[in-house]
Amino acid sequence: MRPDDANIVGNVHGGIILKMIEEAGCIVGTRHCNTQSGDRGVAALVRVEKTEFLFPVFIGEVAHVTAEITYTSKHSLEVQVKVMAENILTGAKKLANKAALWYVPCSLQNVDKIMQVPPIKYASAEQEEEGKKRYEAQKMERLETKARIEEVVPPPPNPEQHTVGFSQSSLIHLVGPSDCTLHHYVHGGVTMKLMDEVAGIVAARHCNTNIVTASVDAINFHRKINKGCVVTVTGRMTFASNKSMEIEVLVDASPLMEKGKEKYRAVSAFFTFISLDKDNRPLPVPPLKIDGEEEQRRFEEGKARYLHNKAKRLADKEAAAHQN
Repeated sequence: MRPDDANIVGNVHGGIILKMIEEAGCIVGTRHCNTQSGDRGVAALVRVEKTEFLFPVFIGEVAHVTAEITYTSKHSLEVQVKVMAENILTGAKKLANKAALWYVPCSLQNVDKIMQVPPIKYASAEQEEEGKKRYEAQKMERLETKARIEEVVPPPPNPEQHTVGFSQSSLIHLVGPSDCTLHHYVHGGVTMKLMDEVAGIVAARHCNTNIVTASVDAINFHRKINKGCVVTVTGRMTFASNKSMEIEVLVDASPLMEKGKEKYRAVSAFFTFISLDKDNRPLPVPPLKIDGEEEQRRFEEGKARYLHNKAKRLADKEAAAHQN
């Protein structure tokens, strides 16, 4: 990890990690889908499950990224990715990140053609059944997310500090060749990096401190973004607890050179950030000031996600303690 991968205090940006994770998943998925005869294709990212940032990665550490296919359906595959951070001076290693990603293989001849996925062999029937449950769950959640797409409302002039409007931020990016796959649409990792950057700006404006990505709830890729599109990435605070803040990030794409094509929602996700002091110790997060019914609704939904994730973490800890 180099200085241009990190913030001013040496923490590697979450977006850099997400980009590495996606690249590893794409390589493994593409390699697997081309083991069969017929069309050649590329694995396209459609969803990232909740991603935990377990430990920060620092400048000078070496990141080891491993990816494994853990489930295949007829037209999609699940890839589990882990990131180990190594201090090459001491030899110490830590599990920094882990994520589950879903891909579909697109034909190189026709980007709209979804290829069939070669099946994998499972260690047991139980392993296959668990994978099938994860597949059905993510499929249902993607449909629910598509149904609740919302418009982005510009912040009011001169908003009060610690309100949603005060920290709301946008980034505009013109998609170029270096951002794209062989199909000329944007790499999922490039989009996730932009999303993390905007979420980080929102978090920093709210706290006015050093901030780091703690986790990312499921990222849903609704539609492809083609080369030449103008991408608008907008982040807004939805919920804040005493120790963390949830930021909704929405990605809209507008075809620049194609007449008659309107702006569309391409990607959406929720990022969780925490505030840190100069010694990387957690700081309290200022309360979020709510104004209006829509902000209150988003706050309550964010609170429900926060409590659900908190309960799940406690349950996972208890299960791990019983196993030991």
